[in-house]
Amino acid sequence: MPQWVNGPDKYECKLPQETQLMAFEELRETKHARDESLEQMRDWIRKNPRIANCRLDARFLLRFLRTKKFSVMLAQEALERYLLLRQAFAPAFRTLDYTDHTMNELISNGYLFPVPQRDHLGRRLIIGIASVFDPYKYTNADMLRVHGITYETLMEDEMNQIHGYIHFADGAGVGFHYLTLFTPKEAARIVKNGERTLPMRHKEGHGINVHPSLKFAVDFGFSLIPEKYRKRIKIYTCIEDALKILDPKIMPKEYGGVMPMAEMIALWKKELQASRGILLSNDKMEVHLDMYSAKAREGAVSALKEGFTCKKNSDMLGIMGSFRKLEVD
Repeated sequence: MPQWVNGPDKYECKLPQETQLMAFEELRETKHARDESLEQMRDWIRKNPRIANCRLDARFLLRFLRTKKFSVMLAQEALERYLLLRQAFAPAFRTLDYTDHTMNELISNGYLFPVPQRDHLGRRLIIGIASVFDPYKYTNADMLRVHGITYETLMEDEMNQIHGYIHFADGAGVGFHYLTLFTPKEAARIVKNGERTLPMRHKEGHGINVHPSLKFAVDFGFSLIPEKYRKRIKIYTCIEDALKILDPKIMPKEYGGVMPMAEMIALWKKELQASRGILLSNDKMEVHLDMYSAKAREGAVSALKEGFTCKKNSDMLGIMGSFRKLEVD
């Protein structure tokens, strides 16, 4: 018998009543559905010959059940895609340690962080400040890892699993040199795999300071995501327009809010520390890669192209090719 990363636990719902009501109305979640679905998920994992190791704790498995509205079959498919993607996208999913020098630097400078307060619908707002990411200094692997740290930490919180997320991005300072981080093909696969595989409920997206010269890149990005998500994204010409929609009380002081960004990031680091051990232990999760083929793709990532191979001990990314630091003239 394998030594599972985390064994099965007895789930006790400690969520606020209003959150439980939302879970019932939007996700079809009930005590019976939880108990039955968790048992089915665990039994399927134990019997799945392709899964070498996985978490069996309720909080982890509920990520997938909730995003799939307790359709066990869809949740199983999503979980297996997720496990496979963790190995194929190893630089983005493995060793997610916020204390790493580069990760800590990006987080401390405000590249990506959630604000501590929830909005009136219970959602976490994730702030992204693109200018912090210097493409002459950092690699595209660094970018994916900091996103992985952020999202994996947030997904550990049941409130986030149910209420979901809103995003705010400031594109000031972003120029053509940022477009060299990923090829269009790589960008397309990242977006499609991320949207299909990460069990997150993205509710809204808001952006400011998008330079007109990059409109074609924004249009390309929009073309990659499903229409239901496109409708939830709005681009504004100034922060004042964005604050007509976003709650100023939860925004950083630097963007018309109350709490300074540095205080928000300090609180976020406490959350990161609390989840650090869990994120690092996730590296023990594993599938038998030799049991997957591009043609069969049994429950695997559908975006993988024919002829894809990924060796267990390879340093190649497989899906996207080797990560590299790009030198830009």
